[in-house]
Amino acid sequence: MHSFVGDIIKICHLCKLKYFYETERPRLVYILKQMNIKKKRFSLFFAFFTITLVTFSQQVGSNSPYGRYGYGVLSNPSIGASESMGGISYGLRRSQHVNPGNPASYSELDSITFIFDMGVSGHLARMDDGINSRDFYNGNLDYIAMQFPIFKNVGASLGLLPYSKVGYNFGTSRSLSNIQYLETYRGTGGLSQVYAGLAWEPIKNVSIGANLAYLFGNFSHSRVSTPYTTSALVSEGKHSYSIRDIKYDLGIQYQYPIDRNRSITLGAVYSPEIKSKADLTSSVMNFTTDPYENPNLLPSQIISSDTLQGQIFQIPQTFGLGLTYQTAKFLIGLDGTYQMWENSTYPAALDGLTADSRFNNLYRINTGLEYVIDRYSQSFFHRIRFRGGLSYSNSYLNVSVTNPENSQSLGMGSFKEYGVNLGLGLPFHDLRTGHLSMLNIGFGYTRQKPNSNYMIGQDMFKISLNMNVNELWFFKRQFD
Repeated sequence: MHSFVGDIIKICHLCKLKYFYETERPRLVYILKQMNIKKKRFSLFFAFFTITLVTFSQQVGSNSPYGRYGYGVLSNPSIGASESMGGISYGLRRSQHVNPGNPASYSELDSITFIFDMGVSGHLARMDDGINSRDFYNGNLDYIAMQFPIFKNVGASLGLLPYSKVGYNFGTSRSLSNIQYLETYRGTGGLSQVYAGLAWEPIKNVSIGANLAYLFGNFSHSRVSTPYTTSALVSEGKHSYSIRDIKYDLGIQYQYPIDRNRSITLGAVYSPEIKSKADLTSSVMNFTTDPYENPNLLPSQIISSDTLQGQIFQIPQTFGLGLTYQTAKFLIGLDGTYQMWENSTYPAALDGLTADSRFNNLYRINTGLEYVIDRYSQSFFHRIRFRGGLSYSNSYLNVSVTNPENSQSLGMGSFKEYGVNLGLGLPFHDLRTGHLSMLNIGFGYTRQKPNSNYMIGQDMFKISLNMNVNELWFFKRQFD
């Protein structure tokens, strides 16, 4: 009897398990799939971020001859939609866009959203010295950035951004003791930054934030003399160095709500100066052919090689202030940036200039706007964001100007830069979650106008494509 009752109980347990399996199996499969999807997402993003970290530092994206001086051509900290609005970032505070230009903006994010942002661009640059002109084409992976919530009123961001770019190749024919040769100046490298940022809104409408970035990059500047006689050796004088250091950005934003649909945001950013030490290697080598056409070619002779240890490379402190006014349909903003480059320490062995003539304090002004007819309309056209902006800045660099006809020195020269931007934001709704992702298309034009004769002017046309993806990675689903 006891055995019979035990068998009945076992059968009942099996029936319950079978019933549970049949009724709960779809839910269990769904939960496991969601866990697996999230695991794969994080793995894919980690792998993508690692690969990009290796390749990003090798991007050039600039052919400007002014990359010969200082740290190259500086990059604007604005990304994505803000770039199409003239580069404003300090006063931008939005829940669906990553804005590393002011780390205080990360706290404007709900508790269930993950944002992934990536941008690529194509460039056409036209160089003109008043007599000759030449076109250059480039394509770049501009940046990647992610933003996600940590706690209530606390948000974080990770990303990879450019700081400066060096990529030039120019020269002229010369003669010495009846020997004709081509003298070419070439440079490669640049600075990139991997950042992690955190923002907290301790009291309503006031947010503070900080970015901690690893600043890194390799540079090389060469002068190559190629004789027109095929049997002669090619001579290269080369300077190379690497920079590795930590960079900080501190930000604050105050948002004043006028009413339900209108607000004013005031933002400020401060970046302390960096004094980095690096070893500068100078060498003179001879090759059988051009070393840039044959990158794996070993020198046939090393005439000299010297390393200057512990050279100081100083990047100055930066101040930024911005104001943004926003309604349900309209946004307009104004930014101002000031960088104290004058008298910054930099090795004279690289350019032969003095501390008081090498750099200028940099001023930059950006203004921009965005307009949408009705962001909640059923019409796709009415939900498109229309953007535009203007920018102006001086150059932080001075360059030595020489008359090419008689090699007479004309002193120091610099340039001003003017920019115009237009852009569209094409919205895509996720029907399952209701979240909004954005495909941003931007068109930019910048003009570098020299203030001295015999300097090279530059007109650059840029097309940028940016994908801003919003997903519910932290949504806790409920089942009946």
